[in-house]
Amino acid sequence: MGVLRLVLGDQLSPDISSLKDAAPDDLILMAEVAEEATYVRHHKKKIAFLFAAMRHFANELRAAGHRVRYVRLDDAGNAGSLRGEVARALEEVPGLSSVVVTKPGEWRLLEDMKAWRDLLPVPVELREDTRFIVPLTEFFAWAKGRKQLRMEFFYREVRRKTGLLMDGEEPAGGQWNFDHDNRKRLPKSLVPPPRFLPPADKLTQEVIALVAARFPDHFGDLEPWVFATTRAGAEAARDHFITEILPGFGDWQDAMAKGEPWMWHSLLSVYLNCGLLDPLDVCRRAEAEWRAGRAPLNAVEGFIRQIIGWREYVRGVYWLKMPAYAETNALEAHRPLPDFYWTGETGMRCMADAIGQTKRHAYAHHIQRLMVTGNFALIAGIDPQAVNEWYLLVYADAYEWVELPNTHGMALHADGGLMASKPYAASGNYINKMSDYCGSCAYKVAEKSGPKACPFNYLYWDFIARNRERLGGNPRMALIYKALDRLPEAEIRAMQASAADFLAKACPAAD
Repeated sequence: MGVLRLVLGDQLSPDISSLKDAAPDDLILMAEVAEEATYVRHHKKKIAFLFAAMRHFANELRAAGHRVRYVRLDDAGNAGSLRGEVARALEEVPGLSSVVVTKPGEWRLLEDMKAWRDLLPVPVELREDTRFIVPLTEFFAWAKGRKQLRMEFFYREVRRKTGLLMDGEEPAGGQWNFDHDNRKRLPKSLVPPPRFLPPADKLTQEVIALVAARFPDHFGDLEPWVFATTRAGAEAARDHFITEILPGFGDWQDAMAKGEPWMWHSLLSVYLNCGLLDPLDVCRRAEAEWRAGRAPLNAVEGFIRQIIGWREYVRGVYWLKMPAYAETNALEAHRPLPDFYWTGETGMRCMADAIGQTKRHAYAHHIQRLMVTGNFALIAGIDPQAVNEWYLLVYADAYEWVELPNTHGMALHADGGLMASKPYAASGNYINKMSDYCGSCAYKVAEKSGPKACPFNYLYWDFIARNRERLGGNPRMALIYKALDRLPEAEIRAMQASAADFLAKACPAAD
């Protein structure tokens, strides 16, 4: 009797727990299903990337001697859902005695899988996802009794656990965090380095054509192609980043420049989050570059912190707090998402650039996500559920376990400060400091109100003023509210009027 082993599209790892004891009689099931592609209308390039990577992984498993049942989206009889495909395999393939699957990364799907035990004719085993550095039980133990969950303290524990960038019991370089060294604006004379952007192979081209035909109304462009879809391709992208790009990552990781979507960022999250790369292996390779003297400590620490700090941390927060976490709206934000989040058609150059490259590439780097599109949604008071859905569907590396806490907690402060001690709200001055967007913008970053003023300016101060009751008691907001109190009343009213006029046109409140 064999076991049916289901592998999901973001579980493309040969050492995934569902496969750890696979036997020759077992059947590995992988399926492209409409339900997973459309529960939110995922970016076309995201769907194409995952389907192509899944097909390559199925071939990898076959080459390793496994028996694989792969269901393509356009196969006759495709049930359209994972549950339906599992049931169909049990019906059509004799001798399957049970189902084994590694737990998914989304609450929605896990709840559905728990019900399979009563709906399917064989036992269903849900295994823990062991590809992460910190088991959820360990994170829950760390979080127990804490009113606020600060990533920095968690990160230090993971450094100790892994030994990464540690000199005995002390952090390398004498400090844990070099973030203050990583906030430099890009000089005009410095050009971002060329990137490893592989062309689509024949299999991927076939998937691109399928997605174009089946999901024509989904957001985003399929060309130009920018992602590897094989393990070897992902490893080549990893090696190129570590040897060619990593040394500059620290200094310029917060910088933005018009027409430059990649900057010094790794572009590896898309491969880490679907299983083509191992996070601990990537971190150890980065550490080796510093120890060999080929990359500075601030760059390597900043990069490693993104993986063993933020990535592990947000996963823990997600599973600790769901499902109620997604429903919180601490700042009572209710405005609809503006149309320009879909079109990119806005006079705000920073928003147009970030949204435009998101449409083209299913990618934007973390400062664009947090301090441009996320910051705008925060200070404009956009409904968190609408913003969370947008982030989930537009980015190729977005799965709810990683997207929701980053968006809901960090960008929108919708969790009331569980993750961040204060909102990441900023005026146009921050964007001007960290980018070259403002020089070619239709608005003037030096003006605070009126038709030519940068919308980030008056929206910021309107946000501060209208949330005084909620945020005024926050010690980290004290200087901001003192600054608000020093502004002339007429200036505040002018900014509030500009904000009301802009919002009425861009995202009018629902009736």
